[in-house]
Amino acid sequence: MNAKAQGDSKRAPPGGRQCLVKVELDEESIGRSNPDVEHEREIAIYDLLEQNSFAPRDDDSGPYALHLKVDGARLVFDIRREDGEPVVAHLLSLSPLRRIVKDYYTICDSYYQAIRTATPDKIEALDMGRRGVHNEGSRILMERLKDKVALDMDTARRLFTLICVLHWKG
Repeated sequence: MNAKAQGDSKRAPPGGRQCLVKVELDEESIGRSNPDVEHEREIAIYDLLEQNSFAPRDDDSGPYALHLKVDGARLVFDIRREDGEPVVAHLLSLSPLRRIVKDYYTICDSYYQAIRTATPDKIEALDMGRRGVHNEGSRILMERLKDKVALDMDTARRLFTLICVLHWKG
């Protein structure tokens, strides 16, 4: 897959009109990676498009397309209508998310290592920790976007997953 994915515009948008039906990653600023990372990006985008609630503040003319790109230490949320008409672009500093993304990778590594050798109790504890860190990252993302985009916790979780995958080099 090239580094973009799209929703199926023939089906009804999930959750009504206030949702994403297309997500594109800017290849120039985000770049491509190895096949494993590309596969994880595809999955993250698929999961986000499958079910989401997403609407720029003060706009109710969705569904929307989201083009993500990196500009220095910022993530650009270029939000458009499904037909490509621009709605708004928001710059989101990645600095507040760096620590939580790093923590998430660390606990995921421990979790995947534990799956091979640890007791079920240890695996369960690591999985609970992993979910907790993921939820914390999602809450930070929601807080950072609260005045810009209306989204629910499940959508924030899926966006946080995509942001994590964008940082993963494989």
